Amino acid sequence: MFSKFIVFVLLLLGLNACVSIPPESADLSIELGKRISAIEQSHRALVDAYFYEKRERVNRYVTEKWVPEYAEQIFSDPQIAAVWDRVVRAGSKAERLEFIVTLGPKIQSKINKKRLELIKPLDAAERLISRELSSNYNQARAINNSVTSFLVSSAKVAESRNRYLEMLGVKDEKVGEVLTRVDSMIETLVDKSDKAMSKEDQVKEYLQKFKELQDKF
Repeated sequence: MFSKFIVFVLLLLGLNACVSIPPESADLSIELGKRISAIEQSHRALVDAYFYEKRERVNRYVTEKWVPEYAEQIFSDPQIAAVWDRVVRAGSKAERLEFIVTLGPKIQSKINKKRLELIKPLDAAERLISRELSSNYNQARAINNSVTSFLVSSAKVAESRNRYLEMLGVKDEKVGEVLTRVDSMIETLVDKSDKAMSKEDQVKEYLQKFKELQDKF
């Protein structure tokens, strides 16, 4: 990531603090500062694409796996099954339409609620990563501005090097860990879910893992 490049610059400057700094170094640092926003936009575009793909996979899970099981549960209800059988035997188009109009919105509402329930944790994870990116890139800007100031004034960088390295911390690792765990949770829900578990139990397990992820960060 960009912050590692800043670390590299600081180390080089620290190792060569006794050497005179050419004027071109300041120009390069200024130009680098101009590029930070463009790099950040590209980074955010990749994150947007990543979470878009995850939401699409959740949508497919709801449509292809959760809905069939939910429909089976609905028609296993004796009252609903009895009404449907009566409507089918009657052969009345008007009664079939009335049945669908009455039950359809309730089913759709339940489906929409489940879809929102599964996507909501992804939205939270995306906001978390967005905050981390903002923090990282703001630090990168601040550090680059400081480096530029030092270069322009030919000041010594070694005295401040350790403080700047400490500022960078391990936030890049946090972003990577969130993405890795989101990948794993989506993969488990969509492709590797235990067939012995009901879809509702799978959803509960998925939501619990996301809650643990949010609590950690």
